[in-house]
Amino acid sequence: MHPTDLTVAAVVEHEGRFLLVEEHASGRRVLSQPGGHIEAGESPEEAVIREALEETGCDIACADLVGVYLWIHPQTRQQFLRIVYAATFLHCDENRKLDDGILGRQWMTLEELEQRQPKLRSPAVLRCIRDYLSGKRQSDALLTGMLPLQHNVDRVLATADLV
Repeated sequence: MHPTDLTVAAVVEHEGRFLLVEEHASGRRVLSQPGGHIEAGESPEEAVIREALEETGCDIACADLVGVYLWIHPQTRQQFLRIVYAATFLHCDENRKLDDGILGRQWMTLEELEQRQPKLRSPAVLRCIRDYLSGKRQSDALLTGMLPLQHNVDRVLATADLV
C-alpha cells in the first residue's frame, strides 16, 4: 500500500472563471487547481497561498474550507488526500517565474472545464468546483485539532469525501 499523498488546493473564481494550472504530470499535459504539499511548519492555508503564487504567479486570500477529498488513482492505487479551500483572487504578477513543470495558468468557465474532462489531472478538479458552486463549506474547526496534518493523516482521511 502506498502512503497517502496529503495536498492542498484552491478554488479561485474571478469574473465567472476558475484559476487553473497547466502542467506536466505522469507524462501528460493536465489541468488542475493551484495547490501542492504542505511544508514543515506551514498551516494548510499558508500552503495553499504559497502554492498558488509559485504555480500561477497569482496572489490569493484563503477563505472557507470547501472540503477534504480522497481520490485513489485507478492504475497505481495511490491515495491522494486533498484539502480544498475557496480563495479570493487578488492579482497576478505576469513576470513571475513559475515552478518547474508548470506550463502556465488558465482561466476557464465550468463549461470549458466540463468539455476538457480528459485533460483534468483527476476527477477531484471538477468535483471541488461543483461543490464550491453549490455552496458547500466546512468548518475550519474540522482540521484545527489535527494540526500538524502530516501527523494526523488517518484522522483527516476519516473526514474525506471519496471522489
